[in-house]
Amino acid sequence: MNAPIRPRDRDAVIQSLRAGVVPRSGQHLIQVGRAREIETLVADIARIADGGSAFRVVIGEYGAGKTFFLNLVRAVALEKKLVVATADLNPDRRLHASGGQARSLYAELMRNLSTRAKPDGGALAGIVERFIASAKAEAKASSQSTEAVLRQKLDQLTELVNGYDFADVIAAYCRGYEEGNEKLKSDAIRWLRGEFATKTDARQALGVRSIVDDSEVYDQLKLMARFVRLAGFAGLLVGLDELVNLYKLPNTQARNANYEQILRILNDSLQGTAVGLGFVLGGTPEFLLDTRRGLYSYPALQSRLAQNTFASDGLVDFSGPVVRLSSLTPEDFYVLLQKIRSVYAFGDADKFLVPDQGIFSFMEHCSKRIGDTYFRTPRTTITAFINMLAVLDQNPGAAWQDLLGGIEVAADNGGVSDQQVEADDGDEFASFRM
Repeated sequence: MNAPIRPRDRDAVIQSLRAGVVPRSGQHLIQVGRAREIETLVADIARIADGGSAFRVVIGEYGAGKTFFLNLVRAVALEKKLVVATADLNPDRRLHASGGQARSLYAELMRNLSTRAKPDGGALAGIVERFIASAKAEAKASSQSTEAVLRQKLDQLTELVNGYDFADVIAAYCRGYEEGNEKLKSDAIRWLRGEFATKTDARQALGVRSIVDDSEVYDQLKLMARFVRLAGFAGLLVGLDELVNLYKLPNTQARNANYEQILRILNDSLQGTAVGLGFVLGGTPEFLLDTRRGLYSYPALQSRLAQNTFASDGLVDFSGPVVRLSSLTPEDFYVLLQKIRSVYAFGDADKFLVPDQGIFSFMEHCSKRIGDTYFRTPRTTITAFINMLAVLDQNPGAAWQDLLGGIEVAADNGGVSDQQVEADDGDEFASFRM
């Protein structure tokens, strides 16, 4: 008997999948396959929680489930008491820049900062207040002032770039917290989010001489990772998706500067110099493998990210920094469609709109139309399957056998006509027509 599914969870999953995007919650309801890949990232999360560091590049075709996989890792990290910061790269958000694009990426990461108590972002103020509360409790027990204890706890951050000013900003928030000064608290959070554009504004508001600028984004993330551990969390996981936008940068110098930043992050992770900090980057095969514009165009990265030559003919190696998402097997896909059918019916088997034979026939229909490509890019077929369920749901007299003769399923760039493929922010979605 399937467990009942709440309407809110059901609608969040179905609406997201039908639109071709990844649901923000409820991933566990439809997760199938890729057990080894998930185990690898769970081990990374445990290493971060133990004060170590991690770096992974998750590679998969458009629609192959990269974003779903990253969101699943994010959910696991939150359950393991990590703080998670996520963002998508775009032309206005990148790792290195001189026109504010890197600071924009940092600000987006801080806006999306999530904890288990605040999984949808906006957790920065709560983390700061949790740290201050622990400092106040410690001060009361030791008969010291709160600011004295706070300074002692933050002393270890002063060895890092901007560490002194970071400590001053946290102290300023503490003063605002104790005095009920909302303006001071707001200015402190603005600084921590990287929202001050000039040093003059920051000095007038908080008395500090530095701000988070384009050149110090990674250093600030290292500071934040140390700070969240002081606040009682296990560490910080940074998830960056759509790394293909770096591959698309037309300027070679700008592209290489971003790849150099990735190299710096990778080196710090491999050498263990980053404490409680992990990165998971999502990209397409060309972003990694293209020797003219991809990561492999940067020799130092190519040597570090090269695939293990012994991992061939079905053998795998998940110890390297690159995780290549394997294609779903037909068996995995069958289970996935069964789970989607169950979610659509709120977990009630009596309300299933198609029997198991109907799922098998749907898969057979897809295989005949486009071959095995749909296993590699499940997004397209999932959307078509939900479209079929929607028609069956709203037309009680319709039979799934009749509908299967009228569904066209287009693969992502898989040999179908060009007019069926629509570009959207560099991604490729296929059209579905009943």
